[in-house]
Amino acid sequence: MLDPSSSEEESEEVLEEERREVLVVANSSQRSHPAAPRELGRQGDGGAARPASPSPSVRSEGREEQERLQREESDKRLRLQLYTFIARCIAYPFNAKQPTDMARRQQKLNKQQLQVVKERFQAFLNGETQIVADEAFCNAVRSYYEVFLKSDRVARMVHSGGCSASDFRDVFKKNIEKRVRSLPEIDGLSKETVLSSWIAKYDAIYRGEEDLYKQSNRMALSAVSELILSKEQLYEMFQQILSIKKLEHQLIYNACQLDNADEQAAQIRRELDGRLQQADQMAKERKYPKFVAKEMEQMYIEELRSSVNLLMANLESLPVSKGGPEYKLQKLKRSQNCAFLDIGDENDVQLSKSDVVLSFTLEIVIMEVQGLKSLAPNRIVYCTMEVEGGEKLQTDQAEASRPQWGTQGDFTTTHPRPVIKVKLFTESTGVLALEDKELGRVVLYPTSNSSKSPELHKMVVPKNSQDSDLRIKLAVRMDKPPHMKHCGYLYALGQKVWKRWKKRYFVLVQVSQYTFAMCSYREKKSEPQELMQLEGYTVDYTAPHSGLQGGQMFFNAVKEGDTVIFASDDEQDRILWVQAMYRATGQSYKPIPASQAQKMNSKGSNIHIDLTQTADRAQKHGMDEFISANPCKFDHATLFRVLQRQTLDHRLNDSYSCLGWFSPGQVFVLDEYCARYGVRGCHRHLCYLNELMEHSENGAVIDPTLLHYSFAFCASHVHGNRPDGIGTVTIEEKERFEDIKERLASLLENQISHFRYCFPFGRPEGALKATLSLLERVLMKDIATPIPAEDVKKVVRKCLEKAALINYTRLTDYAKIEDTLNQAPPSVKLEEVIHLAELCIEVLQQNEEHHSEAFAWWPDLLAEHAEKFWSLFTVDMDSALEAQPPDSWDSFPLFQLLNNFLRNDSLLCNGKFHKHLQEIFVPLVIRYIDLMESSIAQSLHRGLEQESWQPVNNGSATSEDLFWKLDALQMFVFDLHWPEPEFAHHLEQRLKLMAGDMIEACVKRTRIAFELKLQKTSKSTDLRIPSSVCTMFNVLVDAKKQTAKLCILDGGQEFANQWQQYHSKIDDLIEETVKEVISLLVSKFIAVLESVLSKLSRYDEGTFFSSILSFTVKAAAKYVDVPKPGMDLADTYIMFVRQNQDILRDKINEEMYIERLFDQWYSSSMKVICMWLADRLDLQLHIYQLKTLIRIVKKTYRDFRLQGVLEGTLNSKTYDTIHSRLTVEEATVSVSDGSGLQGITMKDSDEEEG
Repeated sequence: MLDPSSSEEESEEVLEEERREVLVVANSSQRSHPAAPRELGRQGDGGAARPASPSPSVRSEGREEQERLQREESDKRLRLQLYTFIARCIAYPFNAKQPTDMARRQQKLNKQQLQVVKERFQAFLNGETQIVADEAFCNAVRSYYEVFLKSDRVARMVHSGGCSASDFRDVFKKNIEKRVRSLPEIDGLSKETVLSSWIAKYDAIYRGEEDLYKQSNRMALSAVSELILSKEQLYEMFQQILSIKKLEHQLIYNACQLDNADEQAAQIRRELDGRLQQADQMAKERKYPKFVAKEMEQMYIEELRSSVNLLMANLESLPVSKGGPEYKLQKLKRSQNCAFLDIGDENDVQLSKSDVVLSFTLEIVIMEVQGLKSLAPNRIVYCTMEVEGGEKLQTDQAEASRPQWGTQGDFTTTHPRPVIKVKLFTESTGVLALEDKELGRVVLYPTSNSSKSPELHKMVVPKNSQDSDLRIKLAVRMDKPPHMKHCGYLYALGQKVWKRWKKRYFVLVQVSQYTFAMCSYREKKSEPQELMQLEGYTVDYTAPHSGLQGGQMFFNAVKEGDTVIFASDDEQDRILWVQAMYRATGQSYKPIPASQAQKMNSKGSNIHIDLTQTADRAQKHGMDEFISANPCKFDHATLFRVLQRQTLDHRLNDSYSCLGWFSPGQVFVLDEYCARYGVRGCHRHLCYLNELMEHSENGAVIDPTLLHYSFAFCASHVHGNRPDGIGTVTIEEKERFEDIKERLASLLENQISHFRYCFPFGRPEGALKATLSLLERVLMKDIATPIPAEDVKKVVRKCLEKAALINYTRLTDYAKIEDTLNQAPPSVKLEEVIHLAELCIEVLQQNEEHHSEAFAWWPDLLAEHAEKFWSLFTVDMDSALEAQPPDSWDSFPLFQLLNNFLRNDSLLCNGKFHKHLQEIFVPLVIRYIDLMESSIAQSLHRGLEQESWQPVNNGSATSEDLFWKLDALQMFVFDLHWPEPEFAHHLEQRLKLMAGDMIEACVKRTRIAFELKLQKTSKSTDLRIPSSVCTMFNVLVDAKKQTAKLCILDGGQEFANQWQQYHSKIDDLIEETVKEVISLLVSKFIAVLESVLSKLSRYDEGTFFSSILSFTVKAAAKYVDVPKPGMDLADTYIMFVRQNQDILRDKINEEMYIERLFDQWYSSSMKVICMWLADRLDLQLHIYQLKTLIRIVKKTYRDFRLQGVLEGTLNSKTYDTIHSRLTVEEATVSVSDGSGLQGITMKDSDEEEG
């Protein structure tokens, strides 16, 4: 982009002197006369009314005011002169083009727009918009608003002009990409869809209710201004840059003839010739700039000449005309292109007549014929037209009474003096006529200067024709080719060509940008009769030659060994010819007519006659000084410094976030200026670097890549390694480069030290990485020797150490923590330190998110920066922790906050600060666990002594409290996520051991309480299991579950073996205790059954009690209805079983233990009944015994089956034995007693309901 060709650089002292003289002389000549009368008047007044000498203060104030006015006037004249040069660059560029590959710059945000954006996002968060969003998006927007939009760093970046809407959008997009990646997957909804939806909502919030039409117009305008600009737009831009008024531009435009391509090309040729002469003069006088090596002086002259030759080649490569392909010229025939660039030797290139090729377009429009009287009104007439040597065209037919056509014929010819024939015909009526009759003809000899309006021409008629006054009205337009600069009739006399004084038709032809020829033509000839190549000639006005007849106004063209005299018929024609030839020759001397020169020399003349009215107006307004100034006499290095500074100031203050990059139009003009006026590339980039660094130091955001480009160019130039081969290096360039290098290194180190504030949130994107890359380049001693990586690392380490201090200092200032830590109570100090820790973590997380990529080469340096940052925090943290009272646990959240951040960072985990943090909190953790262990043990002892055994959740109040405390303590230690593995495992092992001991004590105490409680219960069928007994059972069950959670140690084989040593009996203890508890319950139930069976034993056959009972019942039955014994007993027992089953099922929490209890209860009951029957194997059961047992056995079987006892247990051998005995007893009773069992039977007992 910025790679102008290096060219001459004159001695600053000489050129500055000359430029100052030119400006001062011109200024004094224009300003001295009007000032004199005022001064005289002032003197007269002062002599009459005031003392001769004013006071010193008044005199100094007047002098200061006068100096200020002089400075303003000098600055204005400098800007006008500079604008004149720029306008010529814009009008006729021949070196540079507007670049089309530059990155588009976004519209910058200002303070007002930032405030509007904040308000829109605040309105969204307050629910004042119509945008529908879910909670996740609202959280993302809230984080974006709090962290980014409200950041003072963003406000500073907006104030510096380096922030655009695109930057805001990119930061939000980067933020939500991380958030969306952390969200769980949703079927049918991809994360890309979520991202695009969130971005669309963000755009809607950002735009608010802006008029979309206005936005589209603004975007269109920005697109135009950032892309290719027209000449008018470029003129307007540099008028603003240099503070040039519109009137001043118009005067310069007209006086310089900026719309005349020929004049601009001629101006360039004169400038290049002047530069060559200047180089020759410098070589002759040996006045060179001071170079780093003596041999560079001659090389410098060669550079000047080669740069001018390159410009000549660029100019030569331009097409002579930009009108289209039909105007392309035949290429010059020459053997060596480089020889053509040597303008001094015209013999190397000789034109032949065939090199000059012209092409003309002719338009002939036939309007009407007048004076046609010889034909009948109804006869048909028509016209033909032809250019001699070409095709013939015919008009439409018309009646003789109205011979009008308006027909146009288009022709092309290569003859500068063509012959046109137009004929009038009438159709022949004769049968034998072969051709139509010609009524008249006219022959025309037009030229490019001929009138193009319709004219009447007298036609030549045949003999004996009645139409003697026949006239035809037609128009002939002969267009002039763009490369034909002038034409007309002149008298000429020369020594080598046109050796006889006569009038000829001349054409000034431009064959190429540097080749012009004066050619004389005859009629109907395409090649010139004679030609003269104008290179090396000087044209000027001359006095009349008395010995030559013909011609009034004379001028000549002079060259060593040749003089050609020309004469025209009038003064205006002579002026036009001299102007055209002056542009063609490229001479530095500007011809002035003798009459005008006399008027310029006559003082006080009021007659204003000049070449053109425009030039006269320009002179009257004081512009002639700037227009006629010789560019070779100016110090363009100084002028360009002013131009580039003004352009950069304008660019940084426009509406784009340019970061120091020029717009394409500005780059184009600066490139063209440097190439055309020989501004050395190193000087250009040194000035650019200086300006960019000044703006950067003043707070503007400058793209480091731009600094890198310019620095690399200067470095390669100074170290002699430029790709374009330019080899000369001045001492001034080297010294300026070394100064800028040192200054740039300091600037870059300062930016890296302030990276969080110079590149907030990673904006501009990639800028920090480019800054580090540039720093490495700046630290190199020369272009070829790379700097050791360790040296760069050392500098970056130093910068990051400063950055840690800067970041922490600004953070504490933001948090306003200093006063708090000095005066506040301990609790407030701790809160402030925790808040400060959160801010520190946020800073380091932002560094990781936005800046870690830039420091990817040195991740250890970023870790060192973080350690330095934390070391500064350590001072405040230790101060706050020392102020805390003993046995205070409020500081643990601080440890968790810091440790959770540090342990997840591979570079900071177990680093210096992390270890210091552990050293502080190890005694606190140990002390806390000791106190908690003692507290839990005391709480368990007191709780069990006062336990009411009322059910609470899964156990009793004491057990729930115990298990909650043990779990909470273990979760607390787990949440600490202690980073050191050995101590972390020690804590885990200790807590597991503690939990095992506590649970063991709880189980043993519960077992004792269970047995005591069960002993106090009844042994009759009135027994109902108390809820306290079930609660105790549940405590054991819950202890079993909690053991798996609280007492299992995660670790290797070694730790597993240790666990076996200390706690191998805990599970066994609980299991044995549960078995014992179940056995105690079953024993209690069986005791009730035995009491029932003992009551039935009273009816045993052959016993005294049985006989009494039978007699009593029979005797009583005679008088009253006596209830049958045994059924109430059976029903009472069955109710006892069922209600206790329901109690156990409802109160005990573990299904497995309930099933085990019911199995043992059922089996034990059947065994007791079987043994009771076995004892009466030889006796027949009393009918009441049989009824009771049948009912008890059948209901017991059914109830336990409904409770889930398995078939294998239900249908055991014991049950089968009981079933067989009762069936036999039932059969015996049915035979011996007619009344039977009254419906009670063992049959179908499985299906019996009720």
